[in-house]
Amino acid sequence: MIFDCDGVLVDSEPIANRVFAEMVGELGLAMTSEDVFERFGGRSMSYCVATVTDMLGRPVPAEFLGDYRSRLGAALEKELRPMPGIAAALDAIGVPYCVASSGDHQKMRTTLGITKLLPRFDGRLFSVTEVARGKPFPDVFLLAAERCGVEPAACAVVEDSPVGVAAGRAAGMRVLGYAAATPRRRLLAAGAHAVFDDMRELPALIGGDPAAGS
Repeated sequence: MIFDCDGVLVDSEPIANRVFAEMVGELGLAMTSEDVFERFGGRSMSYCVATVTDMLGRPVPAEFLGDYRSRLGAALEKELRPMPGIAAALDAIGVPYCVASSGDHQKMRTTLGITKLLPRFDGRLFSVTEVARGKPFPDVFLLAAERCGVEPAACAVVEDSPVGVAAGRAAGMRVLGYAAATPRRRLLAAGAHAVFDDMRELPALIGGDPAAGS
């Protein structure tokens, strides 16, 4: 079982989107948190910075990334929570699991550490920074399968963004769309095999019932 991190294991996306929107606003780009989610959801930070650079027509300041990480870290420490029901779902799924994220290792360790989930995943964290291409390409999911010694076709992915769903499908994996923030129809349109919005549904979905959660 391969989990995305932000928006699946930890409720970090609203916080990160707000901080990013504030910071690009300070650079002269008027964006809401919702705009950030729509344009950048599931993407790597290198993609986000490159896109902002194109939108501005000039490079972002050299200190932008460092300032973003600092401000985001402070907000996460105050506000971050695990996704509702995730601990019980992990206890119940009965299969090995790992994380494959568009975030870097420092971010994963920070968010999973704050929410007390890190011991469940320590040693099984895989980042887009370890591969050539970010989502929607399958590289990080294929890396996770390879490092865990499992064929891609024997893996299932839990993703909350259309970009992540597309990456899981491209990897040849079964994809379960978690509709906590993204409308169900968009996850299905991106290719999710099933969609659910309550972590209590996850163990049954892993059992392979194609009707569950759709």
